[in-house]
Amino acid sequence: MEVVRVGVVGVGFWGRNHVRILSELHGVSLVAVCDIDGEKARTIAKKYGIPSTYTGIDEMLRDNRLDAVTICTPSVNHADSAIKALEAGLHVFVEKPLASTLEECYGIIDASKSNGGFVMTGFIERFNPAVRKAVELLEAGEIGDVIMAHGRRIGWWPERIGDVGVVKDTAIHDIDLVRYIFGEEPERVYARGGRLRHRLEDHVQAILSFRGGKTAFIEANWLTPRKKRELYLTGSDGVITLRFLTQEISLEKADMVIEPIIKWQEPLRLELQHFIESIKKNRKPEIDAWDGLKALAIAEAILESMETGREIEPKY
Repeated sequence: MEVVRVGVVGVGFWGRNHVRILSELHGVSLVAVCDIDGEKARTIAKKYGIPSTYTGIDEMLRDNRLDAVTICTPSVNHADSAIKALEAGLHVFVEKPLASTLEECYGIIDASKSNGGFVMTGFIERFNPAVRKAVELLEAGEIGDVIMAHGRRIGWWPERIGDVGVVKDTAIHDIDLVRYIFGEEPERVYARGGRLRHRLEDHVQAILSFRGGKTAFIEANWLTPRKKRELYLTGSDGVITLRFLTQEISLEKADMVIEPIIKWQEPLRLELQHFIESIKKNRKPEIDAWDGLKALAIAEAILESMETGREIEPKY
């Protein structure tokens, strides 16, 4: 497939970034946008020369010959939109979280299996160049065996987010990353947190316990005035520190500190490019619907632990 015909569902704050990047990628024809706010859809379409706009996904799927869609709506609509697109024979990219419930995630997976389209879950940090470099250093054994990870995502509440709390919106990035880096799922989760200024939880501190004594500590809030996005990886022979916003990384060992030079690249561009290349080459993307489901299962366990005060086993 030389040209992939794509539609974007939801052109709010993040969907507009999808439109911008897809309109610039080689081998992509951005043929439609869909948003419940018709005026917003028409404004975006005019800016980027997109031929068709819709206010509902059903209408969009009937009228356009699409190969794929990216879904950037509130998470409560993810499953319905993804399943309809899969049933129409399309490939689907869904921003995190994959869905609102595990049952909905399984529905998306079943639709994918039944109709042949694949699903990619949008975990953008896996495409951050600093993460790619950290994984390269880990695979080279630069810090020995990883024994602990500490993810820290703090800052003011993004007012556009209203359907999920800080766990599923923010902490879920580090949930996915520690799964990816450790190469396994946590066996148990313990968390504390609550609602200080918002309708849903706005601060959390969670401990994820893995086999062999490995541990991940995840901290996230919508309360701290300065935005920080950091990950610390402690190994038997050193420490790797990542700063996601600046794409900086440092490697600390007993006798030296190394700060590799990393060329800055936009993670969303790399992520969407991977989605398009996966379609062109008819191969499963690196991050699929199962990754979305497992991250959500861990997020649900964190929320249950916050409510009950007990250690919880995620229900994969």
